[in-house]
Amino acid sequence: MAIPKMFQWLLAASTFMVAWLSYVAGYLNTSLSQEYHEVILVLPLYVLMAFASYSLAVIGYRVATFNDCIEASKELQEDVKEARKDLERRGYKYASDWQ
Repeated sequence: MAIPKMFQWLLAASTFMVAWLSYVAGYLNTSLSQEYHEVILVLPLYVLMAFASYSLAVIGYRVATFNDCIEASKELQEDVKEARKDLERRGYKYASDWQ
């Protein structure tokens, strides 16, 4: 059974936050220097910015490589024409026809 992607992301985020909060609250005793401590304090912001950058890159890539569906477009246009004919047969008049 495959684990849903959302659950994987939530599991990773919650694991990270538990480790970070335990460090910030002092439950993890480490001998890191002050510079590392300052970086670790703002680490969630860095992770959030990295995630946002990754998300924008993925969205941009998928928009750039989006496939045109010519056949589906033609089929949809035919469906619209058929629906217009059916509505006209039932007495519906379009606003563009009145002018």
